[in-house]
Amino acid sequence: MTTTIAGIKIPDSQLARAATELVRDTEPDLLYNHSRRVFLFGALAGERKHLDYDPELLYIGAMFHDMGLVDAYSSKTNRFEVDGANAARDFLVQYGVNEYDIEQVWTSIALHTTPGVPEHMKPVVALVTAGVEMDVLGLAYHEFTDEQRIQVVAAHPRERDFKNDIIDAFAHGTIKKPESTFGNVKADVLALRDPEYKRLNFCQIILGSAWDDSQSHVHHAGCACNESAAA
Repeated sequence: MTTTIAGIKIPDSQLARAATELVRDTEPDLLYNHSRRVFLFGALAGERKHLDYDPELLYIGAMFHDMGLVDAYSSKTNRFEVDGANAARDFLVQYGVNEYDIEQVWTSIALHTTPGVPEHMKPVVALVTAGVEMDVLGLAYHEFTDEQRIQVVAAHPRERDFKNDIIDAFAHGTIKKPESTFGNVKADVLALRDPEYKRLNFCQIILGSAWDDSQSHVHHAGCACNESAAA
């Protein structure tokens, strides 16, 4: 039976049902409900923007986007977004999904915490991020109607202290590999939740690199500068 929430149909294919079951059995209620809301808000944004998106691929991207926060899918060194993207890829391969579609889903998950990039990419990539940004950050909140927000949250409730709970979930998924937060928003999470966290600084890494620019520049044999000097 097809479920419709806020005018959006939840995909009901064998693939979508299997994804729902896997995520439901793997993630805590906090992340499961969040992921379903991400799909719904992403789909609503797609409808509002008149984007031609694949609902099934958007659903898989939304449902797997936080799987990398769960211990069973967390690697020792990868960013959690990449872990989630890899989990989705492995899942889709089992169902014979073509590489082009897998790449869209993988990218939608890997980039969902990289502001300013996904919105310029294919609809599935853009809309997973749009759903995440709405549910976590409240971006474009007022572009959704009151009724849409009410119906989405009625179907998949936000916890009373969701804001702090989701930050705790982000911290849980990254605190054991703080180096994976370099250059991304999860550095803010660990700065808030881990008193021992030391944020890496991009400029300090540049200035402290092994390059010694104080030495005279040595041109290679084919360098135009050498040729000019020889002439």
